[in-house]
Amino acid sequence: MKIGVFDSGLGGLLLLRAMVKKLPAYDYVYLGDTKRVPYGNRSQDTIYEFLEEAVEYLFKQNCQLIIVACNTASAQALRKIQKNYLPKHYPDRRVLGVIIPTAEAAVASGAKNTGVLATAGTVNSGAFVRELKKLDKKIQVWQEAAPLLVPLVEQGELKWAEPIVKGYLKPLLKHKIDSLILGCTHYPRLKSMIRKLVGKGVKVISQDEVVPAKLADYLKRHPEIEKKLSKGRGRKLLVTDITPEAEKLARNWFRKGAVLRRVYI
Repeated sequence: MKIGVFDSGLGGLLLLRAMVKKLPAYDYVYLGDTKRVPYGNRSQDTIYEFLEEAVEYLFKQNCQLIIVACNTASAQALRKIQKNYLPKHYPDRRVLGVIIPTAEAAVASGAKNTGVLATAGTVNSGAFVRELKKLDKKIQVWQEAAPLLVPLVEQGELKWAEPIVKGYLKPLLKHKIDSLILGCTHYPRLKSMIRKLVGKGVKVISQDEVVPAKLADYLKRHPEIEKKLSKGRGRKLLVTDITPEAEKLARNWFRKGAVLRRVYI
């Protein structure tokens, strides 16, 4: 059985690439909902509907474990999938998100006054604040919604990004943050720019640097899941819509020979 990775668009390919580098033996199936990206401005009910459809599709692709790379879906719909959907339909399979491991990494880094840059949906959910406070009641958390960044990254228009990123970072930096969580799988494309803008005094926590190690640890702690996973080094990239730009991004973000296949979920 395979490891599934789901994202609202192609940003999760950056996370998949890091996972494959850390854990190359496993078979992976990536599903990007490129037809309906972005999710950040959707209602909670709609996000849940989209996530349930994606999870069902990946389970039918013989996935034992699914990583919900989309922070918005992790924040708005994952808990309901885990508590209601899985026990009823797939009690022996698992769906994991990216918010809790990211919060754990932030607290482990010594963060005391942290900023969160994320989509409006993730910010409005309060998920990062909630998870960080569970780990450290005294931590100060400041959030900023950045709705323009996912479209810029998906369209490959990074030349326009710096002044926009500066605008989003300004209110966070006013709070003299000591760390910054990049709360979206698209943001690793901007992390070099962001690290330059925030300076060496702010630790930038990027999910492509956090999640692979957390997954490796999870599999070590859950041998009953790990032993079911096949190790054929397969990589299947599925999307709900294909454009020339999407194909270019897949080659740039994952690997040169990446081939996207359109599916209907």
